[in-house]
Amino acid sequence: MKILMVCLGNICRSPLAEGILQSKANKLGLPIHVDSAGTANYHVGEAPHRSSQLVAKQNGVDISHQQCRQFKKTDFEIFDKIYVMDSSNYADVKRIAGHYFNANKIDLILNELYPHENREVPDPWYGGLEDFKKVYKMLDDTCEVIIKKYQAAQQQQQ
Repeated sequence: MKILMVCLGNICRSPLAEGILQSKANKLGLPIHVDSAGTANYHVGEAPHRSSQLVAKQNGVDISHQQCRQFKKTDFEIFDKIYVMDSSNYADVKRIAGHYFNANKIDLILNELYPHENREVPDPWYGGLEDFKKVYKMLDDTCEVIIKKYQAAQQQQQ
């Protein structure tokens, strides 16, 4: 299973989501590969935001090795699921993907926790450390649901 997390700059929210979900999958020995990308190219090649790194580290997740990259239309061919952080990211991914777009593969990440409510993960970029902590908690809770759904689907296939 390959999952892509997407936000605007791939520096705050999506690196956290990638790190949290990959950490949970690794701890359970699940064959899930997680990556992240941004719809914009502002930070390509950079490490995640220092506050994202700090909050992740405080929770036992290391995202310092990640490098920001821009979403590309062929990501729809590579990934089984694409989670976006907000409706603006969704619209940007759809625009960038063009004919590669597949509505069955993409969703707002918080719809896993709050089905069909289209809640958004707020961008902590202009906030303080508390904002990053709130985003971490949202994403951690959501990634826990993603893992449980994956495990349930695997059990049904057996």
